[in-house]
Amino acid sequence: MGNELIRLEVLIPEERIRRRVAELAEVIARDFGGGDPIIVGVLRGAVFFHADLVRRLPPNLRIDYLAVASYDGTAPAGEICLLKDLEMPLHGEDVLLVEDIVDTGGTLQYLRRLLEARNPRTLRICSLLSKKARRRVTVEIDYLGFEIPDRFVVGYGLDWNQRYRNLPYVGTLLPDHLPSASK
Repeated sequence: MGNELIRLEVLIPEERIRRRVAELAEVIARDFGGGDPIIVGVLRGAVFFHADLVRRLPPNLRIDYLAVASYDGTAPAGEICLLKDLEMPLHGEDVLLVEDIVDTGGTLQYLRRLLEARNPRTLRICSLLSKKARRRVTVEIDYLGFEIPDRFVVGYGLDWNQRYRNLPYVGTLLPDHLPSASK
């Protein structure tokens, strides 16, 4: 598939995402009670959600990013690799991890263990999307945008072959464009 556009069905419209991000920010700001948390975004999928969320939070926060990859081809299935680590120490800090989607739960479980080993004072998880139907690992999400059905989604940071991240909504690929593996 070259430069042709895929056919999409809008699952979560832009305005609904905007409203939910504002609601989440209000709850998060209240829960952190005026502290100066570190808001950690998971690259690349969470970048739009992370940016929109932190713009709605009080300005006394700090931002950092990490990146992970999950391999199924050359490495054992489900192996997770840290591609970019944080630049800030987390010891004694209040931390909010911002993720784009929780699918099987494996990546979130890995990230939680990684960050907890750094002894933050608190660690909370915020995810835009969750697919409980695909969950293999029990994980706790403190702040959730939307529960979605088991469909391949793109937009608002989520991609297919590094494309369609910049869509302002979350959409599902129509059947004639479905990839072989689901996100």
